[in-house]
Amino acid sequence: MSSSPPSQGEVLPPHPGGAAPIPDYEREVDRPSSRERGWNILATPGTYILLGINVAVFCYMIFRGVSPSSPTSAQLLYFGATNPELILHGQWYRLLTATFVHVGLLHIATNMWCLWNLGLLGEPLLGPFGLIAVYVITGIAGNLLGLFSAVFFRDYSSVGAGASGAVFGIAGILIVLLSNKKLPIPAFELNRLRRSVIQFAVLNLIIGIGANFTSIVRIDNHAHIGGFLSGLALGVPLVPRMTSGRTRYLARQKLTFAAAAFALILFAYFITKLR
Repeated sequence: MSSSPPSQGEVLPPHPGGAAPIPDYEREVDRPSSRERGWNILATPGTYILLGINVAVFCYMIFRGVSPSSPTSAQLLYFGATNPELILHGQWYRLLTATFVHVGLLHIATNMWCLWNLGLLGEPLLGPFGLIAVYVITGIAGNLLGLFSAVFFRDYSSVGAGASGAVFGIAGILIVLLSNKKLPIPAFELNRLRRSVIQFAVLNLIIGIGANFTSIVRIDNHAHIGGFLSGLALGVPLVPRMTSGRTRYLARQKLTFAAAAFALILFAYFITKLR
């Protein structure tokens, strides 16, 4: 999948001085601004782990001779991009590895910019483990929907890569989590943050759809939609436990993510029966 412009990125981080929207994690009296926290790797380790993996994979691709601007389909496949034919013949790992492979410098730059902004907002709500889990689950979900579309339309030669499905997934779960009025954040601030994430998702979906009517770039909107919808679904069971204490909230996260993983396995099995 290709990337989308990081529109609205500047308005995604929390308002400076806001209380930490985490149930019983930590309540800092003077919490630094999101930008200051953003450059502190220890404050948002999950976000930087994901950024680091993506950048490391891209650098390794360049080191191995891949063009930084126009990699070939064969090169993308070599490093783990999706392809319906290969996946259906047993290479299911591509559903995950493709979320760390990018089609050029512009692609990874825009995706990482969006991931960084959304990660700074989402990690205080989800925790490092939760953020990484959402990235993986929604990224795979987006690629599975792309696989379903390819099988349905008998397009077995397509090649897809990129983190944008997972980025949309993080946006989706944030829209749901920020609807919790019990969070220790002023209502106007919650509404502002939620509105900014919705604007990000809608604008980039429109850009993705519009791009497919040009000859410049083709964007896999199935991956975007699949990631976004799965993110929304993941957020629903988490909302009731967000303010009920760390132990209960983490237990609900683990149960939700395990159920989502099982649902993805069932969906993958269903796709294999369509062929």
